[in-house]
Amino acid sequence: MTETLQSDRSWGRGIIIGLVIAIITAAMMMIMMKAGALPLPKPLGLAFAERIVGHALPMPVGVLFHAAYVTFWSVVFVRFFPRRDIVTALLLAVVLWLGVLVVFFPLVGWGFAGSAISPKLIPASFMPHLLFGLLLWALHKYARRKEVQTGE
Repeated sequence: MTETLQSDRSWGRGIIIGLVIAIITAAMMMIMMKAGALPLPKPLGLAFAERIVGHALPMPVGVLFHAAYVTFWSVVFVRFFPRRDIVTALLLAVVLWLGVLVVFFPLVGWGFAGSAISPKLIPASFMPHLLFGLLLWALHKYARRKEVQTGE
């Protein structure tokens, strides 16, 4: 049982879960942006990367920033959270969403809670975070169940 609990918190599991979530959420955000449901001037990962380096960057750089951010928090959840249930995953998602509204949007020049762009950013930016929390919980639970079934 100890081995299962130890591998349940593996770095590899956290990284794989994070990368899968990053791909799914990036695709969802691009669809939402193209449909006008997420009124961002550009993806937040790209805007943040451009803010750091001080000039325009190609889209893949923004995707890499997004993937690194999502993977980091997925690893933190898998490795260090004592409880990894749906409530904890959703609470993490809400905290990260609030961080976007209060820290990242103002940092890239979009104002507090995206107020310089549109008040629609508040609920629209919550959707990818909700998806993050649900996927984080589901993928961790699925990986754990597969591990128990195969005896790895």
